[in-house]
Amino acid sequence: MKIVLAPNAFKGCLSAPQVCDALAEGIRRVLPDADIIKVPVADGGDGTVESLVSATGGQLFTREVTDPLGGRVTARFGVLGDGATAVIEMAEASGLRLVPPEKRNPLITTTFGTGELIRAALEKGCRKLIIGIGGSATNDGGAGMAQALGVRLLDANGNDLPFGGAALARLARIDVSGLAGTHRPYESLTVVVACDVDNPLCGDKGASAIYGPQKGATPEMVRQLDAALCHYAAVLKRDLGKDVANVPGAGAAGGLGAGLMAFLDARLERGVNIVLRAVNMRERVRHAQLVFTGEGAIDGSTVFGKAPVGVAYTAKEFGVPVVAVVGAAGAGYEEVYAHGIDVVVPIPLRPMTLEEAISDAHRLIAAAAERAMRLVRIGHTRGGV
Repeated sequence: MKIVLAPNAFKGCLSAPQVCDALAEGIRRVLPDADIIKVPVADGGDGTVESLVSATGGQLFTREVTDPLGGRVTARFGVLGDGATAVIEMAEASGLRLVPPEKRNPLITTTFGTGELIRAALEKGCRKLIIGIGGSATNDGGAGMAQALGVRLLDANGNDLPFGGAALARLARIDVSGLAGTHRPYESLTVVVACDVDNPLCGDKGASAIYGPQKGATPEMVRQLDAALCHYAAVLKRDLGKDVANVPGAGAAGGLGAGLMAFLDARLERGVNIVLRAVNMRERVRHAQLVFTGEGAIDGSTVFGKAPVGVAYTAKEFGVPVVAVVGAAGAGYEEVYAHGIDVVVPIPLRPMTLEEAISDAHRLIAAAAERAMRLVRIGHTRGGV
């Protein structure tokens, strides 16, 4: 029996490859000779680099880069098995988790480190970039990223702007002549951005208003940042001919979506679709008899672009049944049954705290997979499985 394992990470607990190992252990207790194919997945957020590198036989690299406050941090990026595609999570260099709550200030945080990771990937010879932009600490419109790649953002006196979203209010001119190796005449570079939000850059639904408060912005800071991003968008349109302010997703990651579109001609796409295409999921499940997916929690929101439903849609193209092993089944989880998942199997068998479930996750996931396979075996008894 060919079984494809395509789980997302159990956030704060196990990575997607580790979940694959636990699922495989439980399955083999029932079907020792099962043909198990491990394809760890993600939806563009945390774990995307590790999942894609693992699934494609790629390689992880580390670089010391600039953190959101201008310090130094060691960050990872991956090169996929094709040797030509790099995958980057902006949160590795510019993420909110890198900034203690008492130091969060989107007026000054920067995406410069994300630009350094992009530059490192280009130095490896990669001509395609997959960039996940969730979890940012920044609100600089991707200005820092552009500066790391050689763009000069100049004030009225011809001086380079400092880091942070507030400085964009003083932007007078953009000089892209130093954007070497990432733009014209390097037309072969392809940049695909994993983006699951549709916020514009500015306004009531924009980057500053919707996401600024969680990054430490007060109401006054939100107004200041929004005005700065609106001015930035106007200069981008005037100097680069790129009108990105109202493109859905431009406001993602504090406007990094807009910056990637403006400076690198990036295409924004739903994260799970990028990942499933990169791991060639259709070919992986085409001849399978069963697919396991899952993640830490599943609920009514899972149907809106989360990895398990993306996997299930692909499996259902070929009529393959799908089991979702999950840490918890929240309100509205039944919605997933109309979106390709056939059964949801929570891992706890008794009341337990979250801490208990996390500490014993491998065993619990393996046991849940075993229970699921015993039910599958009952259903296939006449077929000789």
